[in-house]
Amino acid sequence: MIDLRQEDFKAFFEAPFSAYGPDDLYVSPMKSDLQRFLSKTRNPLFKGKSDLTYFTAHRGNQILGRITAHVHAESNEAYEVNQAYFGYFDCADDDEAAKALLDAAERWAQARGLASIVGNYNLTAMQQIGVVTSGFEHPPYTDLVYSPPHIHKLLERAGYQPEFPMTTFETRFDDSYRAMELGPAKKDILNDPDFEFAPINTRTIADRLEDARAILNASFATNPQFVPVTEEEYHFQSKDMKWIMDPRISAVLHHRGKPVACIICIPDLNPLLQKVRSRMGWSFPFHFLMHRLRRKRAVLIYSGVIPELQGQGVNSLLLHRVTTAMCDAGYESCGNTWISDSNKAILRQKEKMGAIPLHRVHLYRKSLEAAT
Repeated sequence: MIDLRQEDFKAFFEAPFSAYGPDDLYVSPMKSDLQRFLSKTRNPLFKGKSDLTYFTAHRGNQILGRITAHVHAESNEAYEVNQAYFGYFDCADDDEAAKALLDAAERWAQARGLASIVGNYNLTAMQQIGVVTSGFEHPPYTDLVYSPPHIHKLLERAGYQPEFPMTTFETRFDDSYRAMELGPAKKDILNDPDFEFAPINTRTIADRLEDARAILNASFATNPQFVPVTEEEYHFQSKDMKWIMDPRISAVLHHRGKPVACIICIPDLNPLLQKVRSRMGWSFPFHFLMHRLRRKRAVLIYSGVIPELQGQGVNSLLLHRVTTAMCDAGYESCGNTWISDSNKAILRQKEKMGAIPLHRVHLYRKSLEAAT
């Protein structure tokens, strides 16, 4: 017998720990971050027409799983669709529990007149998206979605179909790694006084993040799934960035004083989150300090070049700069968030720089029209 509960945050946070056990590779966001992401009063994503709820599945005293259901109104309007989104679908290998959670999300969507439901979205395309369908043996980096092998099977048995294939990548800075060479065009940019790398430090971090948001919105404008990110949303999501960034491994390029390109990288926090079980306890400051001293993995959150400069070697120049900086700083590897199969140019670039596939990821969709 499944007991379904709505908006019980304590159970929602505990669900993956209970469902997967201590040895699973899944890594939870910090409890405090997850709580504010799911807050309809604090998260600016839900200040307009968008809406959200979440459910947990229980059998006796055991928490078996969780799911969010939400409407991203701006995305639906931008792409002229009428769909709901599910996210944070974490569940034991239990068809009854999975069906209860998915049915709850579907009923919530149907009550709002939505024609289909798709996920995972945790909670937008600029955060974690998708369900892992292969590469389960590889530990995820920060901001990379991870799910054990049974999750996509639960979805498929419940009538969900895979779509929008993506891949995450890893670059290893071992003895075989060779940095991309700088060709004449890239050297010309370095020697052009109109181009300048903007300083990234504690004093300038707010300005650089706003630069990065402007570049993100300009460079991703035609990308599938993308919705422009407001200043309020961006800084809500990057609230603690100044505490976790390593200024050496990100880059923002200006042209005549205006931001034109960036690569935003951070140290991988997952080893730290695993140590503290994603909770802010009394031992957190100690573990945080040890992590800063020993960090060996970084993650590329996103890179962008304004449309006017795309295809001119600017992104390769920035990649060369940040990967060289990572090597010099002692990082041993760098993960890369999802890249869709349709993004052939970036996939070729990853191949050239020696990145290897980490996880195969898909969205999963189900039509709700037949069930109405």
